[in-house]
Amino acid sequence: MPLDDAQARLRLVQDRIAHAAGLANRKPSEVTLIAISKTHEAEAIRPLLAAGQRVFGENRVQEAQGKWPELLAKTPGIALHLVGQLQSNKAGDAVALFDAIHSVDRPSLVTALGHAMDKAGKRPACFLQVNIGDEDQKGGCAVAALPELLAQARIATLPVAGLMCVPPADVDAAPYFALLAKIARDNGLDGLSMGMSGDYETAVMIGATHVRVGTALFGAR
Repeated sequence: MPLDDAQARLRLVQDRIAHAAGLANRKPSEVTLIAISKTHEAEAIRPLLAAGQRVFGENRVQEAQGKWPELLAKTPGIALHLVGQLQSNKAGDAVALFDAIHSVDRPSLVTALGHAMDKAGKRPACFLQVNIGDEDQKGGCAVAALPELLAQARIATLPVAGLMCVPPADVDAAPYFALLAKIARDNGLDGLSMGMSGDYETAVMIGATHVRVGTALFGAR
């Protein structure tokens, strides 16, 4: 992707975030844009880095380990977010590489992350993933199970930044975003990781603090 294209794509997404935030009487600075770089090689990421983007998201620990160390060494100020499902046996690797983990969804992972953070002396921000549409094929804890998972995360001294969800596909995402926002408020949490390329503006208007945008920045995979 040429630099001009990267700049244009990034500017368009930023402008749309700003517009949506304005409609909700929010400041654009309240929203963190995570560029989802999963499946994209370093060559595709560099133009967005050159355009000024500094927050990126990956789905898999092993894939991120293969491409990000060199990019991190050459470009200061990058923040990496893990947005995909995490196996408990990869907790140590995830803690070492990522600045935030968005897919904390079960007690065994809470325990593994707590141990890994204690060992590493590093505590990435954590989002608890909620299966907001109660879909069997998706990760995330059940809505009813969230208070217990949150309590376990706090006992393990995970730095819980908020909640994350992936709403059902091909339906209006707004009710699911609104439900996640209510659950967060009820549990005293401020962070909301929700919204992707097709619905991030809606998510921002409902209160998203982090939007996970891939296709709108990188093009179709």
